[in-house]
Amino acid sequence: MISPDQWSTIRSLVDWIDRENGRSPHEIAVRILKVTEEAGEVASAYIGMTGQNPRKGITHSRADVEAELCDVIITAAVALASLTDQPAAVLDAKLAKVADRAAVTPAP
Repeated sequence: MISPDQWSTIRSLVDWIDRENGRSPHEIAVRILKVTEEAGEVASAYIGMTGQNPRKGITHSRADVEAELCDVIITAAVALASLTDQPAAVLDAKLAKVADRAAVTPAP
């Protein structure tokens, strides 16, 4: 889960982006689209890690894939925090639903 300190940092990132780019409906849409861009970077890094492009060979490491996954998480959290004032509660509720559907016990 994202800790309260991490949510505080995410909120600061949202504030910074708001100052730089504003918070128009278009800007919120771009923040959501940014999640897809970051997911593509994960795919590219994984392909590079596994050498699936014979022309390029192995170009990335596991650490690169991990870093790109973190970028996806951060970007999604920023987008979520741009849509709601209660991003932690929204994420907690969704995680509880997914855990229930998967029949796993959520952490206390």
